[in-house]
Amino acid sequence: MDMLGGITAHEFLRDYWQKKPLVIRQAFPGFECPVSPDELAGLACEEAVESRIVIENDSGKPWQLHNGPFTPERFSQLPAEDWTLLVQGLDHWVPDIADLLDHFRFIPNWRLDDIMASYAPKGGSVGPHYDMYDVFLLQAQGHRRWTFGGHCDHTSPRVQGTPLRILSSWDGEETVTLAPGDMLYLPPGVGHYGVAEDDCITLSIGFRAPTLDDVLTSFTDYLSQTDSATHHLDDPDLQVQENPGTIGPDVIDRLDTVIREQLGDRRNLALWFGQFATAPKSMDIVVPADEPAEPDDLAEAIRCGEQLRWNEGSRFAYHDLNDETALFVDGEQYLLKGDARPLAPLLCAASRLDMTALAEFSDDEALLGLLTNLYNLGSIYFE
Repeated sequence: MDMLGGITAHEFLRDYWQKKPLVIRQAFPGFECPVSPDELAGLACEEAVESRIVIENDSGKPWQLHNGPFTPERFSQLPAEDWTLLVQGLDHWVPDIADLLDHFRFIPNWRLDDIMASYAPKGGSVGPHYDMYDVFLLQAQGHRRWTFGGHCDHTSPRVQGTPLRILSSWDGEETVTLAPGDMLYLPPGVGHYGVAEDDCITLSIGFRAPTLDDVLTSFTDYLSQTDSATHHLDDPDLQVQENPGTIGPDVIDRLDTVIREQLGDRRNLALWFGQFATAPKSMDIVVPADEPAEPDDLAEAIRCGEQLRWNEGSRFAYHDLNDETALFVDGEQYLLKGDARPLAPLLCAASRLDMTALAEFSDDEALLGLLTNLYNLGSIYFE
């Protein structure tokens, strides 16, 4: 793949993914950033957009964090150098930014976090740090000097007096300067430090895996809402005990059996994970259509060749079960059977749907109803 410097997606996943950094010169030749610094500042003033400003030396305090939304006047109060504006979830608000994600579809949809924009004048940085997710750092405007390398974790020394995870004793192993179109891949836990050499914008395409705490907490919450969760433990073979305070091994055995039965249900596990992994990060963008459509409206638009695409904040995934396919969209599940099953991979393959293939399903009343429902919920829309 040209985006990966000439190596294939298979080679990248085998040799670099979660293993070691990779510098890719001109991953996107001639790249021009779809958003300007002023537009990023404007987004940072919006209530629904997550934004932050990091100032390296804020009245004598190191690496201070300020959370948005901001007022326009806030930007005129910033120093000339050594600060950074971060705008999270930029792909949710800018379709041209969301289109970048189609270049990364060799990584499963459920692993995607979002695209964050980092604008900085000369000297701007968020400090030497590490992240616990995979990230592709695409230089979109200007130049940024990156020093990176070495594994870091919670035991790595940090700068005091800042809410940020700034490394206090770290030198890195390699230094490169990225120009527009260049990209740096970093696995989780690798220390890195990027400093703007001029007015620059870096796009961080992040891929995050859930923590074990997230998995255990969310899955058990899901199980507690199933019908079987209302059942009580039974003990028809209860025996007289010598001491009523004893919790006997048979009780623990029974608990062990019940918990293993619940946790061992792979169907429940798959249905939970699909919903969990596709829950949208922002409920402010996946909103119902202004004018709900009827199935006939959607069928006519499909016949006319209009282009459907995902809402920029929506998440699509699917899982094949034994005799059905579970489609997951924005935290909801839809079970497809028989001839309907191929619709799930079609809807999940790319942000712009293959309309020729989709037209073959539009004559099915139930599937047309599903598409209409996704449209009315705001998960898909016509460009």
